Amino acid sequence: MKNAHLGNLPVSRIGLGAMTMAGTYTTGGGLDDGESIRTIHRALDLGVTHIDTAEVYGPYLSEEIVGKAIRDRRDQVKVATKFGLVSHSGAGPGVVDSTPENIRTAVEGSLRRLRTDHIDLYYQHRVDPNTPIEETAGAVAGLIAEGKVLHFGLSEASARTIRRAHAVQPVTALQTEYSLWTRDVESEILPVLRELGIGFVPYSPLGHGLLTGQIRSAADIPDDDWRKTNPRFVGENFTRNLRLADEVRAIGAEIGATPAQTALAWILTRGDDIAPIPGTRRVERVEENTAADRVELIDDQIARLTALEPAAGERHDDTNMASIDR
Repeated sequence: MKNAHLGNLPVSRIGLGAMTMAGTYTTGGGLDDGESIRTIHRALDLGVTHIDTAEVYGPYLSEEIVGKAIRDRRDQVKVATKFGLVSHSGAGPGVVDSTPENIRTAVEGSLRRLRTDHIDLYYQHRVDPNTPIEETAGAVAGLIAEGKVLHFGLSEASARTIRRAHAVQPVTALQTEYSLWTRDVESEILPVLRELGIGFVPYSPLGHGLLTGQIRSAADIPDDDWRKTNPRFVGENFTRNLRLADEVRAIGAEIGATPAQTALAWILTRGDDIAPIPGTRRVERVEENTAADRVELIDDQIARLTALEPAAGERHDDTNMASIDR
């Protein structure tokens, strides 16, 4: 597989997101840690060198699964994980905590669960409104000096926050939602990243599954799946967004690619500083997603995909949108 470059960190240009290995999406059957480990192993066999997790996934379960899977193959993979959405001071769920004290506790737990002595890319999961970003960046800089962390990342940070953090500790990557149906980073965030030499890691590059073509009605989403109430999966928004998925399917059919491969191939045309992390816990899905590395879109197809109207509806509910730094 070809590489992307996140700052000076080379990674496979298609990575693997491990969030669903701890739940979140409930379509496609229940959790199976053994299958998740086989999925990671298959990804590594196919050339994936970038696995993304977080302490809050589970919480802790995703990191534990990743740690088991890579314990004998650590030198083959760059591991990314995140801090800040679990408060170790007892502040309770839903509290963003990026204080230096919390980071110090969080990194030790992540290192233990991941069965490693260093984290390749350590993200602040959400910007903490109560802790100056300079203080958080300084704390991560200390971990880098100790060798426990190699690179610093931000997730869902505004352009202003990125600049402030980067002035204290160089930021290697920003992680934010980006796909054919979520394009808002293009206006301000991407130009800033390229100005500063920061890589970009799109999460949910398949539109939370809608762009795969597997979800065709509200009945396809179980009642305990968070997408059941997501603004883009309900009412008229859902109907409009299905038309977007249909266009992706039609263009993919022209080249013999699945909708998922077509959506990923489009992202790969956006630059070699972009490395999407489609998430899955299934071997067959990781095989399908990584095959997008070989899909070639012609200029006309790229232009038609780029011209598609982004999704109708906010990408999260009001509570989750409030946690995004804008």
